[in-house]
Amino acid sequence: MQKKITALPYYLPDADLLSPLCTDSYIIWQPDDNYIILGRSNRPELSLNTEMVKSDNIKVLQRPSGGETVILTPSTLIFSINIPAGKLQHPKKIFEIINKSLIEEFQKNGISGIYSRGISDLSIGEQKIMGSSMYLKDHKYFYHAVLNISEDPEFISKYLKHPVKEPDYRKGRNHSEFITSLKEKGYHKSAEEIADIIRNGIEKILKVISVKE
Repeated sequence: MQKKITALPYYLPDADLLSPLCTDSYIIWQPDDNYIILGRSNRPELSLNTEMVKSDNIKVLQRPSGGETVILTPSTLIFSINIPAGKLQHPKKIFEIINKSLIEEFQKNGISGIYSRGISDLSIGEQKIMGSSMYLKDHKYFYHAVLNISEDPEFISKYLKHPVKEPDYRKGRNHSEFITSLKEKGYHKSAEEIADIIRNGIEKILKVISVKE
C-alpha cells in the first residue's frame, strides 16, 4: 500500500506575519528550496502527482488561505502583506488595489503588457505570472503572492495536477501553456531588482489602504 502524503502546517518566513504579536507590515523573500503549498481546502491526492512528489522528496505544506496549490522555488519571489480590515471588508476590492499598484510599478520599470486576471492573478497577455490568496484573521487580512521570475512551467507540471477550480481565462490550458515567467517574456531583471519594484508597489498599497480605513 502506497504511503499517503501528509501536508505539514505552513511554516515559511511569511508565516510570522500571522502572529498577533507581529508588527511588520510586509515581507518579500525567495525560497531556499522547492516547496509545494496546498490551499486550505486542497487535498494532496487530488492536487498532486504524488509519486513524483514523493520520489523527489518535495516538501508539502498547507497554508491557511484559500486558492489552489502552488509551487515555490528559488526562481520565484514571494511577498506577503498584513492589511488591516478597516472599511475594506471585501477581499475583491483589496485585490484590485494591490494589482493596480503592482501593474503601475512594473510599467514604470519597463515591464509592460501586465493585466489583472481572474480574481487576483497577474498575467502577461493571456499567461499567468503571479497568483495570490488572502486570509482574514484577527481583523486583518494576510495576503501573499507568488511571482514567477524564471521558473520553467514544465517543472510545475511535473508535480501539480490540473486544478479542480480555474479562472475563466485559463480555458482548460495545462500548466505549461498557461503559466509563464518574466524571463520567458524577455525581462531579465534580477530578483533584487524585482523585489525593489514590489517594495515600491507595497508602500503605495499601504498608503492607499490607510486612507480608505
